Amino acid sequence: MTVPALTEQVQLEIHTPIPGPRSAHLLREQERLESNARTYPRRLPIAVDRAFGPYLRDVDGNVFIDFLNGAGALPLGHTHPEVVEAVEAQLRRHVHGLDLPSPIRQEFVDAHLSLLAEPMRSQTKIHFCGPTGANAIEAAIKLCKVHTGRSGIVAFQGGFHGSTHGAMSVSGLVGPKNQVGTSMPDTHFLPYSHCRRCPLGLSPSSCDTNCATYLNNTLRNDFGGVPRPAAILLELVQGEGGVIPATAEFVQRVAATAAELGIPLIVDEIQTGYGRTGTWFAFQRYNIEPDVVVVSKAVGGIGLPVAAILYNRRLDSWAPGTHIGTFRGHHLAFAASVATLRVMHRDNILDNVAEQGDWMFRQLRGLASRHAAIADVRGTGLMVGVEIADPATGQPSGTLAAAVQAAALARGLIVEVGGQHGCVIRMLPPLNVSRAVVDTAIAILDESLAELGS
Repeated sequence: MTVPALTEQVQLEIHTPIPGPRSAHLLREQERLESNARTYPRRLPIAVDRAFGPYLRDVDGNVFIDFLNGAGALPLGHTHPEVVEAVEAQLRRHVHGLDLPSPIRQEFVDAHLSLLAEPMRSQTKIHFCGPTGANAIEAAIKLCKVHTGRSGIVAFQGGFHGSTHGAMSVSGLVGPKNQVGTSMPDTHFLPYSHCRRCPLGLSPSSCDTNCATYLNNTLRNDFGGVPRPAAILLELVQGEGGVIPATAEFVQRVAATAAELGIPLIVDEIQTGYGRTGTWFAFQRYNIEPDVVVVSKAVGGIGLPVAAILYNRRLDSWAPGTHIGTFRGHHLAFAASVATLRVMHRDNILDNVAEQGDWMFRQLRGLASRHAAIADVRGTGLMVGVEIADPATGQPSGTLAAAVQAAALARGLIVEVGGQHGCVIRMLPPLNVSRAVVDTAIAILDESLAELGS
């Protein structure tokens, strides 16, 4: 089947076993020479040759639809020609300048502040930190600790914020912590609004957003065990946790508690930001104004590394040199980001997110009516999760989810698995994805589930 891409006509075609011989050779070399911590090649055994738009070609000539999409770091897909052109132009001009001002740096700042509504826009400052989302989480925590003079952080069960020591400490994932031992002290985990599997054992019919009540009561209770923290850290849609959108009531009540008690609210928009949920930032869907917004991933346009925190200027208690780093602002990423935003505005990409996201959820719920293995379809915009369960028991099945992922890859579709039990098929399509590409991806999932008798 011939499908259009941004830069050329390609053939969506799988003509070798996966992995093909050239991929297999590079995978063996990677296993021999690289860290055992590598993850994606273990379940996606391909070696990349080229990528364009929503497509990725491996070194054996197999072409895939890429719905992993750099873990959401590619808002317009791979190598968008206008973004590539902007990066090439900046490369010939200026690449590295520490935190010295420059025209492209200022363009980046202006473009991102313009995504905020007033009065938040005029109250916001920006800080560039190390180039990853985890670096930005660390910066946000440090900013709030310096400003408040307090040490504690309240985070939420199921959240994931990165793999550095501090970011790992405020993430719910237990496995890496067990391997390290001592993590950042004074971190407290409270229940998140995961209504399908309520951490408090309730159901929507018997619950008055009790997770938010529990947070509020804990922080107000002199015997609650949690001193007033430096910050509350929240994902509005838990990504690695299994694509779990928080309820509006939960978010608004958490924000109200934070404001009433003078606790800065940090929202982690590393995966949800830049239009992924259908608004520029997910918090805009919830009608709140956080004190700190953490951004990375898609902000780099075509996968170039950059991370930042946008924060209320009243928190700016840092002295010069308090939080620095050699790569605190990558000029190629600035150029890519500005060009990406220009294309997104011009081409009404947020409208496409809403349109294709709605279509995708409708089609996936149609699949759920035919395949007993689909226990839930959830997400927001083009941040999509399909929970897989054993059809016989109804219990979450990471084994079956991995089998679906492998069957889809063999047919030409790259998806991720994650969430608790590793049972959630995760999809992060490019935000400019077409209906034709979505339909092809859905058809591949349908065939993959049918092959497995699920």
